[in-house]
Amino acid sequence: MIQLIDVHKSYTKEHETIKGVSFEVHEGQIFGLLGPNGAGKTTLMQMIATLMKPTSGQILIDGLSADKALLEIHRKIGFLTNEIKLDPLSTPNALYDFFANLYDIPKDELKDRRDESFARFGISPFAEKRINELSTGMKQKISIAISLIHNPPVIIFDEPTNGLDILTSKQVTDYLKELRDKGHAIILSTHIFSVAEELCDDIAVLIDGSIVAQGSVDMLIEQAQVNTFEEAFFKIYVENHKE
Repeated sequence: MIQLIDVHKSYTKEHETIKGVSFEVHEGQIFGLLGPNGAGKTTLMQMIATLMKPTSGQILIDGLSADKALLEIHRKIGFLTNEIKLDPLSTPNALYDFFANLYDIPKDELKDRRDESFARFGISPFAEKRINELSTGMKQKISIAISLIHNPPVIIFDEPTNGLDILTSKQVTDYLKELRDKGHAIILSTHIFSVAEELCDDIAVLIDGSIVAQGSVDMLIEQAQVNTFEEAFFKIYVENHKE
């Protein structure tokens, strides 16, 4: 569903942010990008979501390239970043209606979709509250509901649990597992070990713009010859990070 082939990204001639990244994410799989701040995770996610173009290389979504089928790709992906800014004076109901209209969701389906989504995340009691009156966790849950409003087969989440309380974080991770079990292809970036360890079927460790290790949690632990995933990451980081 998601395929990256030798992807590079440079903002200047002197500095390359993403350096020849290649990987695939399949249906029914959660693929994690794990790395420290500044490793290039967000840049990579934005390119996959078609918000930026790679300097070179190719990114395919369900076999489609953004150069030739941008609108079709947009209907296949749901993208969420914790930097998304919701209209502070709008309400969850109004936002949901607005984005449902953008995705041409039939009116006879709209109410059922909204009721199910809002009930799942406990949004219903706040449906007519202004966004600026809601907590950070509630805003994040509304963002998730909106980003998945069209039931996309490909889900791209950049730091989906960052800054959330324990209960909200669990709601999000449980939902991602459910979506994986329904066959969605999910890619998420994180720097939280427990999130990567709990959710990801396959993990790519991104250091300084390059994937330096990839595999399941158990494979990475075995490769690093340590006892825990956290120890494996730090060993991989020390061996590959250049000051």
